Amino acid sequence: MRLHNLTNVPGAVHRKKRVGCGEGGGHGKTSTRGGKGQSARSGSSIRPGFEGGQMPLYRKLPHRGFNNYEFRTSYAVVNVGDLARLDAKVIEVNAEVLASAGLVRPGVTMLKVLGDGEISRALKVTAQKFTGSAKAKLEKAGGQAITA
Repeated sequence: MRLHNLTNVPGAVHRKKRVGCGEGGGHGKTSTRGGKGQSARSGSSIRPGFEGGQMPLYRKLPHRGFNNYEFRTSYAVVNVGDLARLDAKVIEVNAEVLASAGLVRPGVTMLKVLGDGEISRALKVTAQKFTGSAKAKLEKAGGQAITA
């Protein structure tokens, strides 16, 4: 199959609807806008859920439950295997060092270290949280996991 062999599925391409070009075209007179009223005017738009002044359904129904989205604590995550890729002269690792290395975004305040990957050199890592496997791997390599 080549690009010049491709064709549209029948019915995929439509003529543009030309409104207001006379009665013979089928879309003359009111130009598919019906009779009079707000929606027949130019520039009209009625917001979703508006019911003409009647109490809208979304205000009638009870609101239940709680959403924790705006109160959540979000952490920037880094794996132990990513720490192993840092420059050899780096001994102390924190959020600023990881941001300069491009492993987390600049300005990150909360950092969590996960245990995926392997590490063979001793690093002194400062973060807000460590998984159990990450802490074990860092200490096995002779490093430290410091909770900030």
